[in-house]
Amino acid sequence: MTEPYRIFGSELSPYSIKVRAYFRYKGIPHEWLIRGPSNIAEYQKHARLPLVPLVITPDEQGIQDSTPIIDRIEAEFPEPSIHPADTASAFLSALLEEFGDEWGNKWMFHYRWWREADQISASERLAADMAGPDANAEQREQVAATIRERMLPRISFVGSSEKTQAQIEDSFCDAVATLESHLEARSFLFGGRPAFADFGLWGQLYNALSDPTPGAILRKRAPNLVRWIERMLEPKAEGDWEALDLLLPTLRPLLETQVAGLFLPWSDANARAIANGDAEFSVELAGRTWVQGPQKYHARSLKALRERYAALPETARLDPILEQTGCLGWLRGA
Repeated sequence: MTEPYRIFGSELSPYSIKVRAYFRYKGIPHEWLIRGPSNIAEYQKHARLPLVPLVITPDEQGIQDSTPIIDRIEAEFPEPSIHPADTASAFLSALLEEFGDEWGNKWMFHYRWWREADQISASERLAADMAGPDANAEQREQVAATIRERMLPRISFVGSSEKTQAQIEDSFCDAVATLESHLEARSFLFGGRPAFADFGLWGQLYNALSDPTPGAILRKRAPNLVRWIERMLEPKAEGDWEALDLLLPTLRPLLETQVAGLFLPWSDANARAIANGDAEFSVELAGRTWVQGPQKYHARSLKALRERYAALPETARLDPILEQTGCLGWLRGA
């Protein structure tokens, strides 16, 4: 019997649970392992970076980074596909997956570490995993305090600051309202089955739902979205892909306001700052100035997204949508 894949992760890691949901949807045999003291030696043997998720294949290869993990496994297990058959829909799904990973992470990370109630909740839950089942209450409290102390300065990594707090929280609430409307008439973002986009956005929003402040916003304002979050824990195909013409009326606002209005100009400014060797950059996003230090990983992911677009065999149907929503120039690198 072939050994199952092993996924080292954490419930509080949006990228870990994104990969786990993908494996569940594909029906790929796997073992979910919460990284902790009992398995740290095996984790370190295969991990190139001290990050989760780490997937260990049946032939003992370690792979990291959620999007490349899914791309690789999708090539090996193509059915049921997470990519709509329609080329334009498939690219929009990939664009929203990237948006979820990179901009949606700003929502999650900011809310988790900005207010005291969220800090305490997250640090205590993380401590329970990191300290291990044999730790006593005092030891868990010490680990939680250490986690909180370590994480608070890191909110700047996602651009969270006094200057950007309102921008991040307004973006979250606007996206929640848009997704609530979009999911009123369908089970998943692109119809009756989960797409690439669902997994990228879901990992961030599942974690947001688990935290006190964003969780309260979601439960109060977005029952359709909450049901989708719950559905994605064990995602199953419930129908077919929906025609793009039917999706666009409620998907377009997300592309216009969030992707073209915030995410892509931020990504472009970040990449330019990296190329120029700048220690900090500022960019106007929807009429407000965003300031932060650049992030190297995001420059690489923007390059990969642009390469994905450039590799499309034809874009006659896609380009008008990207043009009308304001995305096209950013994807071409203009």
